[in-house]
Amino acid sequence: MLTKQRSSRSSRLGLLIGLAGVGVGLATGFLIGGTNPLYLGLALGAIPFLFYFFTKFEQAVMGLLILRGSLDAFSGQQIPAAFAIALDFLTLLYVTVKLLTGQPVRVDNFWWFFAGWVILQGLWVILLPLGGVGLDASFLPESIREWVRLFSWAMVYLLVMQLKDKLSPEKVISGLFLSLVIPITVALMQMFLPSLLPPMLSVGGGDLGSMVSDAGSRIRGTFGVANTFATFVLLFIGLTWWKVKWVQHRLSWLVLLGLLAFFFVSTKSLFSLIMLAVFVVVLIAPKLSFLNLIGGIFLFMLVIALFASTEFGQQRLSSIANTPLLNPDIDISRAILLSYGDHNSFNWRLSQWNLLLNRWQQFPVLGYGLGLSIQAGGNGFLPHNDYIRALIEGGIVGFVTYIAFFVAQAVHLVQLMRSAPRKSRQRDLCLTLLAILASIPVGMITENIWSHTTLFFYWWTLFAVVGWNWNEQQTEEKFAMKQPQFKSG
Repeated sequence: MLTKQRSSRSSRLGLLIGLAGVGVGLATGFLIGGTNPLYLGLALGAIPFLFYFFTKFEQAVMGLLILRGSLDAFSGQQIPAAFAIALDFLTLLYVTVKLLTGQPVRVDNFWWFFAGWVILQGLWVILLPLGGVGLDASFLPESIREWVRLFSWAMVYLLVMQLKDKLSPEKVISGLFLSLVIPITVALMQMFLPSLLPPMLSVGGGDLGSMVSDAGSRIRGTFGVANTFATFVLLFIGLTWWKVKWVQHRLSWLVLLGLLAFFFVSTKSLFSLIMLAVFVVVLIAPKLSFLNLIGGIFLFMLVIALFASTEFGQQRLSSIANTPLLNPDIDISRAILLSYGDHNSFNWRLSQWNLLLNRWQQFPVLGYGLGLSIQAGGNGFLPHNDYIRALIEGGIVGFVTYIAFFVAQAVHLVQLMRSAPRKSRQRDLCLTLLAILASIPVGMITENIWSHTTLFFYWWTLFAVVGWNWNEQQTEEKFAMKQPQFKSG
């Protein structure tokens, strides 16, 4: 009986895959009529990949997760957007097949909250053509694009959840480190061999070769902006820190930690130093010991010293003295006036925030529409403050949902940490993610962290994995002693 059920499921699965293949084939037929050859090639390649995705699900998903870290280099060709749409399609198709064949779909309570939150954000997309927000229906494509970006994060979470009980959490996290290979390789080339970079590789609308023509430029890896690379590296600094504690051979991971700290400083992002400080404080506070304190201080001081050793870093640090933060003779009004000629990035931010807050007062309740802060400002720049962005795009209502979203993440991690065994890998990873989560809202005060799509792609991957059943009963002391364990039967 069981064999017949499995055979029936397999036949239905094969039928659904075949139908999906026919659908891709029909789409290919339309493309043959003379449209973009790149899209034609992608459509033809999608057919065998679709079969590979279903037959080798674990390997295919891990490959997609690893690949995402290198795609921002092709933003000019819309490859990251195409990747996100394809990932959404694959996730929905896979879940549909599992439901139709009577197989369980893995979700947790937070995913339902996440999905509901994303659906709620669609309210601002619906209100746009109805005249319920500050801008009109002509901006609908931009608003839809932003909602799809948020929807893709939920799909990443859902897709990774389907790996539960198929791959171990440690194996998934270890695999994610492979996503560092290409960004770090490109970063090294930017520093030492810029002439060898492909001249036609577009990053953020610019030419990668020209963007790194001198070795003193800000390092950005495969990312269009150095700040985006900084938050990506910070995430993996946290993961590497976690790995160092739980691996037997620590030297290679300590080397990687030092390398990541070097690249982190090479981005020359001042806001990221504050994020690192918050990360270190939160990480060592619950289990403060002399060793942890020394390690945290050493890591932070190393980064600060490397940053201050460069001319650019010294200029960034000294520029703070000409802002209301450290100069009592400069108030906010004067700083805004100075921003038009002093080239001080912080004073410019004050001017930008003042502009957007004045615009927000015209539509304070529901704002101007999802993803439309640039259009609302009218000067072509993002707010450089994600709280003001949430306020001007969603109004007071959107701002409340935005804050609630981050509070819910923190609550979920705390609940997981309390339920995990003491001194376990899972509990320690929860603390590491809490430290990263605490640093992100701090960075959002002066930076467009919400636009760092790759950071959140890997964040939601880890957020899904940390909630799995790790089956850990082994304490830190037992792990340190490396006592052999045997399973009976």
